[in-house]
Amino acid sequence: MKSVWAFCWGMVIGVLGGLIGLGGAEFRLPVLVSFYKLRTLQAIVINLIVSLVTVVFSFIFRAGFISLDRIASHAPIILDILAGSLVGSFIGVRFATRINEHTLTRIVAVFLAALSLVLIGHDFVFQAQSFPVPSPLGFVLGALAGVMIGVFSSMLGVAGGELIIPTIMLLFALDIKLAGSLSLAISIPTIIMGIVKYQRQGKLRGLPASFIVWMSAGSIGGALIGSYLLSYVRVSFLQVLLGFILLISAVKLWRTRVSDH
Repeated sequence: MKSVWAFCWGMVIGVLGGLIGLGGAEFRLPVLVSFYKLRTLQAIVINLIVSLVTVVFSFIFRAGFISLDRIASHAPIILDILAGSLVGSFIGVRFATRINEHTLTRIVAVFLAALSLVLIGHDFVFQAQSFPVPSPLGFVLGALAGVMIGVFSSMLGVAGGELIIPTIMLLFALDIKLAGSLSLAISIPTIIMGIVKYQRQGKLRGLPASFIVWMSAGSIGGALIGSYLLSYVRVSFLQVLLGFILLISAVKLWRTRVSDH
């Protein structure tokens, strides 16, 4: 029964990943901690592994709807945020044991909630992007945002897609579908770095392999479904949907009791 639930949870979160361009880690972490009662560190490592599977297959499946050429044309944006993210991951590793994990989770929850309100009211606040950010400033802010995302990623075991997508949308005026694909391209190396870090610390030993396989399998199926639905969903609807997903994730993270490493 545990395997069935793992598959179902993986599929539900995988649909979101394929549809919007998320690994679903921020949403999956509360499920692993609250529903499955896993230790926080173990949940973080499992979260990274399943997120990598979800993100890779979401990127592959979405290639049929958002061409690789179109993604490649925005390589400067990918490299800009990715560079900041990798720097942030390095910083996060150094300070992971110095910052209270509960406090960090609360900070991320507040940040997610703020982003959710921005996206839900995007059309009203930005009036169809009537306040464009100058290109040089956009890249500077993108790199700084990448650092913040990298710090949160390394400390909570998430890819940060919910943070990367709004960053791309708000700074570079791209629609959410394209931003989702760019987010996946940024997330893959970020997640791999996190997994390598935990592997070097010996944290991959003793993980429930069967559970991870079933949840990953569900994530692949969900990513396929979500990617298929991509061409049938309006961009404005996706903006609001992502906003509510962010808000739900924020509430779940706020209410989750996070233990120390």
